[in-house]
Amino acid sequence: MKKQLIIAEKPSVALDISKSLGNFKRDVDIYENENYVISSSIGHLLSLTASNDPIKGKWNFTNLPVIPTSFELIPTDKKSSERLKALIKLIKRKDIESIINACDAGREGELIFRYIIQFSKTKKPIFRLWLQSMTKNAICTAFNNLKNDELLKPLEYAARSRAEADWLVGINGTRAMTAFNSKEGGFFKTTVGRVQTPTLAIVNNRENIIKNFIPKDYWEILATFKAKNGVYDAKWIDTKFKKDGLNTDNRESRIWNELEAEKIKQECNNQSGIANEKTKSISQLPPSLYDLTSLQREANHNFGFSAKTTLSLAQALYEKHKAITYPRTDSRYLPEDYIQTVNDVMQSIAENKSKLIENHLTNCALQITNNKWIQPHKKIFDNKKISDHFAIIPTLQIPNKLNDLEHKLYFLLLKRFIAIFFPPAEYMNIIRLTKVNKHTFKTEEKILTKPGWLSVYEKNKNENGEKLISIQENENVITQSIDLNKLYTKPPARYNEATLLSAMEGAGKFINDEELREAINERGLGTPATRASIIEGLLTENYLRRDGKDLIPTSKTFQLMTLLSGLEVKELTSPELTGEWEHKLKQIEQNKLERSQFMSDIINMTKNIVKKAKEYENNNIPGDYVTLESNCPKCNGIIKENYRRYTCTKCDFSISKYPSGRTFELEEVEELIRNKKIGPLDNFISKNFKPFSAILKINEDYKLEFEFNNTSQKIESSIIDKSEDKILGKCPKCNLSVFENESSYLCEGYLSEINHCSFKLNKKILQQEISKDQVIKLLSDKRTDLLDGFISAKTRRKFKAFLIIKKDKVAFEFEKPNKNKN
Repeated sequence: MKKQLIIAEKPSVALDISKSLGNFKRDVDIYENENYVISSSIGHLLSLTASNDPIKGKWNFTNLPVIPTSFELIPTDKKSSERLKALIKLIKRKDIESIINACDAGREGELIFRYIIQFSKTKKPIFRLWLQSMTKNAICTAFNNLKNDELLKPLEYAARSRAEADWLVGINGTRAMTAFNSKEGGFFKTTVGRVQTPTLAIVNNRENIIKNFIPKDYWEILATFKAKNGVYDAKWIDTKFKKDGLNTDNRESRIWNELEAEKIKQECNNQSGIANEKTKSISQLPPSLYDLTSLQREANHNFGFSAKTTLSLAQALYEKHKAITYPRTDSRYLPEDYIQTVNDVMQSIAENKSKLIENHLTNCALQITNNKWIQPHKKIFDNKKISDHFAIIPTLQIPNKLNDLEHKLYFLLLKRFIAIFFPPAEYMNIIRLTKVNKHTFKTEEKILTKPGWLSVYEKNKNENGEKLISIQENENVITQSIDLNKLYTKPPARYNEATLLSAMEGAGKFINDEELREAINERGLGTPATRASIIEGLLTENYLRRDGKDLIPTSKTFQLMTLLSGLEVKELTSPELTGEWEHKLKQIEQNKLERSQFMSDIINMTKNIVKKAKEYENNNIPGDYVTLESNCPKCNGIIKENYRRYTCTKCDFSISKYPSGRTFELEEVEELIRNKKIGPLDNFISKNFKPFSAILKINEDYKLEFEFNNTSQKIESSIIDKSEDKILGKCPKCNLSVFENESSYLCEGYLSEINHCSFKLNKKILQQEISKDQVIKLLSDKRTDLLDGFISAKTRRKFKAFLIIKKDKVAFEFEKPNKNKN
């Protein structure tokens, strides 16, 4: 009997579909009945690779840009490979006549499915199941209305375009910037990307604002007034003040001139005044349900969880405990047909006798069910506000046991879910204005009168402390005391993970173009599922470091931003690129733009980025560089920073800013110069691309060297002059140029992990001095003259030999015996 294969994006969805359609037998993650076979992916199983990528470990300009003639697919990892094999086996089953795409209803879900089909090379008919809700009714309705595969082709084209564009910009940009930074040797990995680099620029721009911030003095006037019923405090305000969006330092209570502030104080001191007040009832609605980004923000604010930790805990609650719905969502709303499901979940909380849930929360849930507060409000249930997934809420399966971190996150979600169905909190807002000699003082108090949803968080009416004393209308009061407070403006706070996630989500505010701003506002920088990994990636690559909760850009960030600015590669530093992409990808989805045109534009942009890096003539990038406080250890001169080095302005002392791929922080350089030693430091990268730790010191020759277990290894004795007149010949291994340094003759690629080449010839071999002339002869004629100063390491005997090039290596060739000699 012929069957249809249903491929879902996640095992949990496959399970839900099997329950809705009914009568399935389960074999691990495969469900089968008379009509269907159901299985699933586990997210992205396949990744892009270029069919014509010539680079095998060497990143150099010669091989850039990499513009694939076609993209190929490879399994993402071992787990993906195993799942892929199982799916391919099902796809190729003879009784499977067609395939139903039941992956998530969106661009990435479409891409996951299309890659599997492409990899399988199947030609079987395809249908699309478009699910936005996982209720039984919604699933059955969707199966009765399967979409024609051709209708989803534009979505596929947009998905493929996004993935290929990210590959082109990320791979070529990273290799080009790394190649540029590694020109002088070593391997200075410099990753860039469409999302990670604008995110880094946002943090870096904030740091520059903080660094360049000049505080301004201002004054506030605080007064205490005596009325019939007691005393109250108030603050002077400017009644003519109007908010200025351009100058956020201005406030109604700030006075920028001390003489003016002093004058107001004198005019109001020991004076009588008249007090009046207005009261107004205000209500506060409960906050929306969580999407992943808002959950990560809240967990960071409340518990200090990183975005990565929150995602990991949410995944455990979803996959392991089955306690919450799918967490990788960008929606804060529920499907309109989910009301009954929500009622069932709320009822299960109200009836739950588990020690895990406090009586207070079960009582709150019971209030909701008894009062029938679950209604089809658009603030909660709205299909138009749902793309691939809906908001994160608890499920019917209430866990019995959670670890401490899981417990914290689960109850954050549980309380928000209960609170959203409660009535608004209500306040009485009191604004009291006291006028003294034409000056106005303001007192404001907000009193909680009905806790509403705040009662879920156990906030009650009596928590506000003493209320403001009451007054009569136009009551005469006396200024009992008045004080002048001198304050100063403060720079904006550094980003932490919570505020950076908000900035990424709302990246449109950094874009001037209205159309592009609207496009990026739909998604922001990255997706809820990828933002945590973007931040973690910036930390892993040492672009950011954590200081408590704060995220601080490192010297490597300054280096990258200086480079991109100097090369005029503005595309990678602004969210505008993402906005432009989102605008065009939406047009592709709507059949208003050809995929080929979009990709052509991406290829041209990629070529331009590489071209700028390749053709930049000046080796020093202009930037805002520092002068060190520590003086030169060799001559006591002044040391200044440039793009690549810290260099004395008086003598030849100079050290690299990033020995073995690790960028110095400014305070580290100061310590090294001051003490001639620092460490051990981490995150150096060896020639074999392995990280290592070491002490750095300035030796007696004023060169930088590593120290391992009391042994030293020179770092910069191999710095070479690459002027054309210094070329000795062509490398027999890779045909690059060979140069001389203090102790050897070596290929220019020897110190570079970009063009890495192992060709190196010591200036002294077995105590025989190898002159520059002999090296030139060796490289041109493949052999030197007969050299007679070698001394055997084993026998200690002197011998003669030629040095020759044999199979790309330098070898000995011994003088042949003279047969005519007696």
